[in-house]
Amino acid sequence: MALQASFLLPSALSAHKEGKASCVKESLFLGTPVFDHDKSVFNASLLRCKRMNASVSMRAESTLTATPAVTRTAPEGKKTLRKGNVVVTGASSGLGLATAKALAESGKWNVIMACRDFLKAEKAAKSAGMPKENYTIMHLDLASLDSVRQFVDTFKRSGMPLDVLVCNAAVYQPTASEPSYTANGFEMSVGVNHLGHFLLARELLDNLNASDYPSRRLIIVGSITGNTNTLAGNVPPKANLGDLRGLAAGLNGTSSSTMIDGGRFDGAKAYKDSKVCNMLMMQEFHRRYHEDFGITFASLYPGCIATTGLFREHIPLFRALFPPFQKYITKGYVSEEDAGRRLAQVVSDPSLTKSGVYWSWNKNSASFENQLSEEASDLEKARKVWELSEKLVGLA
Repeated sequence: MALQASFLLPSALSAHKEGKASCVKESLFLGTPVFDHDKSVFNASLLRCKRMNASVSMRAESTLTATPAVTRTAPEGKKTLRKGNVVVTGASSGLGLATAKALAESGKWNVIMACRDFLKAEKAAKSAGMPKENYTIMHLDLASLDSVRQFVDTFKRSGMPLDVLVCNAAVYQPTASEPSYTANGFEMSVGVNHLGHFLLARELLDNLNASDYPSRRLIIVGSITGNTNTLAGNVPPKANLGDLRGLAAGLNGTSSSTMIDGGRFDGAKAYKDSKVCNMLMMQEFHRRYHEDFGITFASLYPGCIATTGLFREHIPLFRALFPPFQKYITKGYVSEEDAGRRLAQVVSDPSLTKSGVYWSWNKNSASFENQLSEEASDLEKARKVWELSEKLVGLA
């Protein structure tokens, strides 16, 4: 219809294109100047021409004032979200690598793989097919507080913003008859899984707070084995922090016990105790900083990754039987890839921004807010663990 109308109204189009010059053309009548006709005809035509020019001028002025406004505001109004920066500890294998891969492949994240073995991490990233432009490897040994501080210093000097921190790396020594120690003299499982991550998170908290990313998050990986309100959490030895006397004395095996509760060393229990500390610290971070900083603090259990390298120090019979047991008996088996996608979901999913939550997944792979055990949700114990940990890592 618009095209047909333009053919039917050539004088209107001429007025748009030529302005006042169209008056001369419209003052001709069958090729004869209007002066040869009645003068009143000319005057009437001239009046119509003036009115038409005024109308065209108003329309043109309106168009000229409106068009630049659209041009100016369109690019400014279209905000392109930058790629996020996420630090993932222990990203060279297992859950950490699967998570790094899922995030890097999304194209929305630059993954800082914080790992003890640089070459192992590089080989793992290449083997996993991670896009080179979406990951960076930085050295971090959680068994050394000096290494943690060096990592923090290196990261701050890089100038990169920090949008999400994932505390994932873990040591599990279930069959160890004697404890091993970190560079600072702490029992290894608690020293790495809890104290190393605690210092890392505390030192990077200001960076998280300074980020302009829409959803900043601190995620600490928990475990069902540390929750005694579950069947798995009741498999001996059960997690129990007791009165924290071992933690207060330094976990060094000389002047104190290597265990948080002050008891005899047990590698499996040390791991479970460290996971309780992880889940307590998530809640204490939430209590102390969420309201003021707006950072989301969360923990999770991504499912039983029965084939993960975390079990590499377990007895061979366990490593052989545990995966089929989880697949066919308990139905709780989760592959590293699926677990990695779940952790990546906690990193980036807009629906998982609630702070102070311990996330789990049901059999349909739907996330839900799970309940922590009585000890793992003890706010007074969380405060005490926080204060004792500050002293051990040199923050108090």
